[in-house]
Amino acid sequence: MRVLVVGAGATGGYFGARLAEAGRDVTFLVRPARAQKLASAGLVVESPAGNLHLPAPQTVTAPDLSAGQAGAFDLVFFSCKAYDLDSAIADVAPAVGPDTAILPVLNGLRHLDALDATFGAARVLGGSCAIAATLGPAGEIRQMNQLHTLTYGERAGGRSARVEAIEALMQGVKFQPRLSESMLLEMWEKWSFLATLAGSTCLMRATIGDIVASPGGLAFIEALMEECRTIAADAGYDPRPKVMENTRSTLTAAGSAFTASMLRDIENGARIEADHIVGDLIARAPATLAHPMLDRVYTHLTAYEIRRAREAAKAQ
Repeated sequence: MRVLVVGAGATGGYFGARLAEAGRDVTFLVRPARAQKLASAGLVVESPAGNLHLPAPQTVTAPDLSAGQAGAFDLVFFSCKAYDLDSAIADVAPAVGPDTAILPVLNGLRHLDALDATFGAARVLGGSCAIAATLGPAGEIRQMNQLHTLTYGERAGGRSARVEAIEALMQGVKFQPRLSESMLLEMWEKWSFLATLAGSTCLMRATIGDIVASPGGLAFIEALMEECRTIAADAGYDPRPKVMENTRSTLTAAGSAFTASMLRDIENGARIEADHIVGDLIARAPATLAHPMLDRVYTHLTAYEIRRAREAAKAQ
């Protein structure tokens, strides 16, 4: 199975590198500068699961794909940020053939609409991942803890020949792969969790532990969590009781240093996925459902984006 990984950043680079380590046929779609860097220094992963150096990873650029130099791939792995999705879709399109399966692991669900519109819903699987990783100054991938799961499955549920082929592809890798037969439910569960985590830690500019220790902090997190759960339930994907129990335990833990990566992006002045993670959740809420906590979070995140754009324009 030929696998195309869109990008060689912290997420795609990590999972792609682990697949290549296991002997799989993996190619990374990268920009020319990244391709040159990988050709000279290789792809480096620093991880509790074992460090890895691929001295000569297979790479391809968008012009290469456009020229037909790489042909069609069997599996395309999307792990880009939501704000890069449109350009990534345009770059990948020449590499998608009639039998190509597309596995996106972006947060939320909005990306599925864009992928379906371009490639057709029949090609697009459901997927999610959980990993704490970042790029170091030399372009190395640094996994920050032992969490590295990759979940995939048919959006309609059940099993199929293609997801079983992906399951076979994942055997022997040094991360935790899992075929889900209820993929959309799991995507909604993760979305509800992430919107609560990102919403609370970004709005309060604090860790979960700091928020819980503050007057009204615990009540705010619980109210935000319930708004997210209610929207998911209205869409037909009420998070399972055990999942909600774990979510509540994680997001209300006293002394927890947990924050969302979105908060780190804000603190670094970087772009964020406000519309994809929070705005789209609000858009899917029924008109009869009030969601004041989510509204406040969305206003806050949007104000950050507007300020960032204004300051960037002023600096030019």
